[in-house]
Amino acid sequence: MTGGARQLWDEHATAFDEEADHGLRDPGVRKAWADLLLPVLPPAPASVVDVGCGTGSLSVLLAGAGHDVCGVDFAPRMLAAARKKTIGAGVGVDYVLGDGAKLPFARSSFDVVLARHVLWVLPDPGRVLAHWISLLRPQGRLVLVEGHWSSGAGLPAAACRALVLRCRGEAEVRVLDDSRLWGQEIGDERYLLVSSR
Repeated sequence: MTGGARQLWDEHATAFDEEADHGLRDPGVRKAWADLLLPVLPPAPASVVDVGCGTGSLSVLLAGAGHDVCGVDFAPRMLAAARKKTIGAGVGVDYVLGDGAKLPFARSSFDVVLARHVLWVLPDPGRVLAHWISLLRPQGRLVLVEGHWSSGAGLPAAACRALVLRCRGEAEVRVLDDSRLWGQEIGDERYLLVSSR
């Protein structure tokens, strides 16, 4: 990622959690994300890397459920907000400053690689997916929340699934049109993709 992109996300850090699905401040929205993600993860304590963790909302949610979470983001101000949120929640999360496309971990380091709204902004998503999958232990799970936005940006579910299937034997897609996840009605394509093998 470029320095300009890092600066852009740093500038968004202060207001980032104002979006209901970013901050998970509303108990109903937070519960909707817990109900979505926790059942697709291995039993706690699983080791999870939250790629592009932003202000740490999902990292804190999963750590609160007993998982061993490492959040990675390339924007220092996002990570500062994540650390503050983690302390406030009374949970433990390791945060690492790093590029989501080139994570600084050894092969077979995690039970879960989780990324929400990250893959679509990275160059060469096929190569990035191969890298992320290399970080999984045997039977590890790839968990992606992505979308194809009404603006035309993003990654359609069919394209994302095809990229995952280049490296994995299965990829299950679930449409995420429940307004409780987003704090509002949506009109674009948002989905969860889970690959366990």
